[in-house]
Amino acid sequence: MSFRLLTAAVVSVAMTAPAVARDYVSLAGSSTVFPFATIVAEKLGQNPAIKTPIVESGGSSVGKKGVCDGIGTQFIDIGNASSRMKAKELKYCDANGVAVTEIKVGYDGIVLSNSKKSPLLEISRADLGKALTAEVPDASGKKWIPNPYKKWSELNAAYPDIAIRVYGPPTTSGTRASFAELINQKSYCGKDKVAKALSVERGDKKGKKCRAMRTDGAYIEAGEQDNLIVQKLNEDPNAFGIFGFSYLDQNTDTVQGAVLDGVAPTFDAIGSGKYKASRALYFYVKHAHIGVVPGIEKYMTEWTKHWGDDGVLADAGMIPMSKAERKEMMDRMNDLPVLKKGDLK
Repeated sequence: MSFRLLTAAVVSVAMTAPAVARDYVSLAGSSTVFPFATIVAEKLGQNPAIKTPIVESGGSSVGKKGVCDGIGTQFIDIGNASSRMKAKELKYCDANGVAVTEIKVGYDGIVLSNSKKSPLLEISRADLGKALTAEVPDASGKKWIPNPYKKWSELNAAYPDIAIRVYGPPTTSGTRASFAELINQKSYCGKDKVAKALSVERGDKKGKKCRAMRTDGAYIEAGEQDNLIVQKLNEDPNAFGIFGFSYLDQNTDTVQGAVLDGVAPTFDAIGSGKYKASRALYFYVKHAHIGVVPGIEKYMTEWTKHWGDDGVLADAGMIPMSKAERKEMMDRMNDLPVLKKGDLK
């Protein structure tokens, strides 16, 4: 695989004095992408001629902002994300003179999980969104009020008669952003007739304001480390947690995934699209660092060796792309098209 490189003249202008100090690839971002990126980095590091890339977590927002912060090796080379870059995030890149290419690497499901010590929850996506969104219509259906639901059973008598208590990621997380869009916005406010009508009335036709999560204790921010949420569930059998499918897949001895609209979160259900709470995983590579920081091209190539149906990444819980998508992403790695605002529509 060949990669387009920047000219020495461009690099000399773009890279500052600290640039010569780093001889390894630096990545940061999504906690969901983190374990997969770490596997790829460690596989690449088996080559004695290449230093193992340093992969850090911190959330999708950290990855997308970090790669756009500037040019020079005081800044990361690649940002990982479990939510796609938004136009305003790309604008920040443009303002800092940073050109990036977007590479999709696979898919992941978003699960609502609880301890195996407790009964398995079967719930609709609409009710799940209704339980966790910050505001809901009042009884008259004429105005928004702070979410009043205290117990799951208040939404449906078939649900557990226990307090709504869900541990999840903070606002910097792509997992949270995807959950809020797929569940709160599209599954609840986009489907519930009353909520949809009220959203239109307040000038929010797409229901984006419904993405706001509760702050009254029903939803509890538990940091970017999904394994810590798993620990919380083991300590509190009545609590639930939101995280990526790969963390469920790696902890099936202690936790279980709720059934959403009659579909359990499984590798096959997510891959086939039957399980609707899923999203794509990405990384964003900075053009100005390619050919300057050693190993970026080889790191990208390393992904292509392991992202197939029978690859080590699938074994770790990542849902593979189709062969056609993998071919498209390999072409992007070769051609390095600059991400533009029009591409994000």
